[in-house]
Amino acid sequence: MMAIETSGRIDKVNGNELSYEEFVERYMEKNQPVVLTGLMDGWKACSDWVDENGQPNLRFFSTHFGKSKVADCNTREFTDQKRVEMSVSEFIDQWCKEAVQERGVTSNNGDIDKPVLYLKDWHFVKEYPNYAAYSTPHFVCDDWLNLYLDSYRMHRDPDSYQEKDEISCSDYRFVYMGAKGSWTPLHADVFRSYSWSANVCGKKQWFLLPPSQSHLVFDRNMKACIYNIFDNNISEILFPGFKKATWLECIQEQNEIIFVPSGWYHQVHNLEDTVSINHNWFNSYNLCWVLDLMARDYNEAKEYIEDIRDICDDFEGLCQRNLAANTGMNFYDFFIFLARFTLANLVVLDNLARDTENVAGSLSPMVQQLAHNLASIKNIVLKMKSLECFSGDQGFVLDLGETHKDPKFSKLCYFLVQTCGYIHKQQISRLCTKTIATHDSRFSTIIQSFCDGVSTPQDLVTFIDGVSTERAKSEAPE
Repeated sequence: MMAIETSGRIDKVNGNELSYEEFVERYMEKNQPVVLTGLMDGWKACSDWVDENGQPNLRFFSTHFGKSKVADCNTREFTDQKRVEMSVSEFIDQWCKEAVQERGVTSNNGDIDKPVLYLKDWHFVKEYPNYAAYSTPHFVCDDWLNLYLDSYRMHRDPDSYQEKDEISCSDYRFVYMGAKGSWTPLHADVFRSYSWSANVCGKKQWFLLPPSQSHLVFDRNMKACIYNIFDNNISEILFPGFKKATWLECIQEQNEIIFVPSGWYHQVHNLEDTVSINHNWFNSYNLCWVLDLMARDYNEAKEYIEDIRDICDDFEGLCQRNLAANTGMNFYDFFIFLARFTLANLVVLDNLARDTENVAGSLSPMVQQLAHNLASIKNIVLKMKSLECFSGDQGFVLDLGETHKDPKFSKLCYFLVQTCGYIHKQQISRLCTKTIATHDSRFSTIIQSFCDGVSTPQDLVTFIDGVSTERAKSEAPE
């Protein structure tokens, strides 16, 4: 096994002794990893999914969730792992058979030649919404990605949406189950999102590389990434910078949660039979990482088909379709996502400001968070103004008035305000949630006075500035 250089350590902190503000300041804003303890007490998963010996309760999974279709990922296919679809029952049966046999054939150099079972990307929450396996810790629940996907599809274009595509998927909340020796190859997470992973049972070993060194695991052309950092056959000619990389290593124990920030490449090994819960997510603190990834993927997609520009009727449209297929969304999808979240933050902020059932000033942290959200969105949208895809007719207009009346949008607003309350441990009044749920006519009037719809970044910036100015006037003392 090739040796790698490790240096430094990842903080391990008792989550019960850490405030949300401290988590944001020390880890989320600085994009630094951390292991959190003490946050999984009372999880149903920690009792139902673990047997009396502290091992995965395979019989429970097979009995209660056996018909679910999942993917076993245990062999390499190009730059990823091959996904073999099977039922949970079939997966458990295979796991149990291997448990009573000698696992694999050991060669002279100590490597195990036979692949080890690893169930990945099981959309457990979507499939079993009434089984409360866990509660998302408040540190990591400001999750715009999954909140949005609970109401909307990511893609406007139905042709770009594939129901079973792991990129174009229904949500990014997963359960993983792996036998000892299973592992995940080197990668950075989808959308360059944050991720958190909770070990329900078992032990994982993590190797993480800071974003400032990510170029060291790519080839000379910055196209191909190393698959396995412990491969003895990594070419110094193809990957000249690899030996210069300095890794952070971390052992994650049972009942611990690791926060993996944006852009950190990581490789993960299960040291024991393991069951974990994993979320990918982004919010106002890492939108810039999402846009940066899309910009790089767009340039690659565009470069790949540049030779057909002159004979293509809709070259830009083709670039956007390819971007959606390769990355999970395109610039138009991301813009509509930001526009809906802009409106949701403004609606919630307006309702909180008018909520007379709350003591004056008691909602200050929530108001500050919503204001920060809007400032971050505006910053990203301003960067999007220069994108070529917005230089002409985009072929769509998001009607903000109709969006505001949509029950799906009311659901988005409701869960946004509930999330803010949960994060800051503040009770939201019934009046506030009722007003949000009933499409408040006052805000409909505000929308109509500023903007019927948005189709460009400048439209959205104008809307944010206009509504913010109107709010400031209404709150000013007479």
